[in-house]
Amino acid sequence: MATASVPDLRSTVDSLTEQLSNVVRGKPAAIELLLVGVLAGGHVLIEDVPGVGKTTLAKALALASDVSFTRVQFTPDLLPADILGTEVLNPKEGTIAFHKGPVFTHVLLADEINRASPRTQSALLEAMNEKQVTIEGQSRALPDPFFVIATQNPLDFEGTYPLPEAQLDRFILRLSLGYPDEESELAILTDRRTKDPMDAVEQVADAASLRHLQAAVREVAVTEIVARYILKLAAATRDHRDLELGVSPRGALSIYRAAQARAYVKGRDYVLPDDVQALAVPTFAHRVMLRAAARYGGTSDKSLISDVVEAVPVPT
Repeated sequence: MATASVPDLRSTVDSLTEQLSNVVRGKPAAIELLLVGVLAGGHVLIEDVPGVGKTTLAKALALASDVSFTRVQFTPDLLPADILGTEVLNPKEGTIAFHKGPVFTHVLLADEINRASPRTQSALLEAMNEKQVTIEGQSRALPDPFFVIATQNPLDFEGTYPLPEAQLDRFILRLSLGYPDEESELAILTDRRTKDPMDAVEQVADAASLRHLQAAVREVAVTEIVARYILKLAAATRDHRDLELGVSPRGALSIYRAAQARAYVKGRDYVLPDDVQALAVPTFAHRVMLRAAARYGGTSDKSLISDVVEAVPVPT
């Protein structure tokens, strides 16, 4: 398709939302969060039980954006080379050729990422942070834009490995889909009676328009008052008695970028404290580490971040 012009960018966001909503029924909040993560130029972690549409949502985004898409099923025996690629010797010609792995794509779906070993999970760190991979001392750039959309099952499911803190910090936000309500689930059954709704997804964007959208998001204004509010929220987690690990500076930058993207999705060219509050749990909760006493006492990372938001005064 032709590249969307800059004046059409906001309509592109609306079109992407519509296409995703036609495939994943009854989840407008999750769809908005996914688009916020993409427009902010970050990677998204979708954590939920099997069968609620995590993979479907990621694939629909790639189809609607008309970008390359690769799905990797993470398993305990998956190796880093299976993701990044490897150099292969051609014995007849005596040459070595690099065979690209599935990471060389616009959208990489890391399906059930917490079923792979920590060593394999960590293979994505450079790709997620630098948008390149280094193999045998040579760095190779990844396509632009490049997103990792990872899905994971809850950690108490059998056969799962917790993601390292360093990797969790690379995800701009974490979201959950949850079970659909009755009417939405009825629509899912009806939609799939004779065809797959994925076949009807229209291409309403492309790689160039996504890059233009990301550039437009960076222009959304953030006042010093709102920026200081972000820093106070982050500082409150670092000093919290129930946390061993608070939000890093990367976490503060993540909510800053995400708030710009949310404001843009909402049709504004400036960030409000409301944007920061709405994104505090999705962007902060997966970055903190609870102390054992709080964890065993029933406190969750989400509830703790919600309490922090309630405690920190909102700028007026």
